[in-house]
Amino acid sequence: MNARYLEVSRSTRIFNTVVAALTRAGVSVWGSRVLRVRGRTSGEWRSTPVNLLTHGGASYLVAPRGHTQWVRNMRAAGGGELAVGRRVERFTAVELADADKPDLLRAYLRRWKFEVGVFFDGVGPDASDDELLRIAPGYPVFRITTAS
Repeated sequence: MNARYLEVSRSTRIFNTVVAALTRAGVSVWGSRVLRVRGRTSGEWRSTPVNLLTHGGASYLVAPRGHTQWVRNMRAAGGGELAVGRRVERFTAVELADADKPDLLRAYLRRWKFEVGVFFDGVGPDASDDELLRIAPGYPVFRITTAS
């Protein structure tokens, strides 16, 4: 497994704080949600803003900074909650194999390159499948299914 992880910069932390505050207030910024997942060692709820990708009739979470704490917690918990304002959806999550990621990474970059492009080291939505497959191990992707 590729252990690619990018630390949160000060500017990213400020941006995330603003997006999370707006999302908690009920204003989704380009599909933003507040992800809540149980900590793998503490068992306490942890939260972070994420972009919910809808593609081909399914929903996905992509980790543009790599194998972050929320990714590690998600692997342990197998699901969590997504919130916008007071609306909370519980979900289960299944991590995708690298071979299944190119189309999703492309769709994610098409939608949010202005926000997350810096984390993709020059790879954009027009990259070839081979290029996206090459970087796929560094970008965890989870298919999520909400509880109905």
